[in-house]
Amino acid sequence: MGIKVSEAAAQRAKSFLSSRGKGIGLRLGVKTTGCSGLAYVLEFVDELNPDDEVFEDNGVKIIIDGKSLLYLDGTELDFAKEGLNEGFQFNNPNAKGECGCGESFNV
Repeated sequence: MGIKVSEAAAQRAKSFLSSRGKGIGLRLGVKTTGCSGLAYVLEFVDELNPDDEVFEDNGVKIIIDGKSLLYLDGTELDFAKEGLNEGFQFNNPNAKGECGCGESFNV
């Protein structure tokens, strides 16, 4: 299935990478935490690791390690502004539930 990146998320990611001045893409991953078990991690990538998978959509490279891909395959990365709040959103078809604060999910 892979990873999809919305146009809004792509524009924001390109802006972040451009202002940072370096980086080949964004790493999307998961870590064990929160009240539902897993939380999303999004960070800059300057070099690839041996177990990384690279997906490109709308001109943005998303890098995911093999373990995280099990939980994230088919996810769409989006970016939204709601009032004074803005941020990346994760539309993950594998998530079976989320905690009340939206910081973690389970599969």
